[in-house]
Amino acid sequence: MGVVKWDLKLGRDKLRVMADVHSKAVRSYNMSRIRSKDTGPEIQVRKFLFSRGYRFKLHDRELPGKPDIVLPKYRTAIFVHGCFWHGHDGCRFFVVPKTRTEWWLAKINRNKLLDRINVTSLIQMNWRVLSIFECQLRPEAVEKTFANLLKELK
Repeated sequence: MGVVKWDLKLGRDKLRVMADVHSKAVRSYNMSRIRSKDTGPEIQVRKFLFSRGYRFKLHDRELPGKPDIVLPKYRTAIFVHGCFWHGHDGCRFFVVPKTRTEWWLAKINRNKLLDRINVTSLIQMNWRVLSIFECQLRPEAVEKTFANLLKELK
């Protein structure tokens, strides 16, 4: 299915349908490969914490939002967010798609709303909540991010 766009050269009443770059089957396959658990950034944070002697639980269903990493000893929940999926404001990796824009914005805004609800619930349960975005784990920023993480845990 294509995307309907206005074509100014054809006039207001004329529409042009632009096809997706991928076929429906390829797009479906690409989307099916996107993971919600055990992502690269999440594993990077887990390896860092484990190498520093921290022990943790993964995706604790008992807590709101099933945090990616739970440090029960420190009563700390860590969420590792993808910049696109969680609408990281001001991040160069969060780009609104040009196709099905309204649908994607609704999905991303719902993710942001659920993030706020889950964080609020955890704080009310006297948990400390940390959120790390994938852009903060890029080579140029990872050292600073991990230093801040260690400060927060002490």
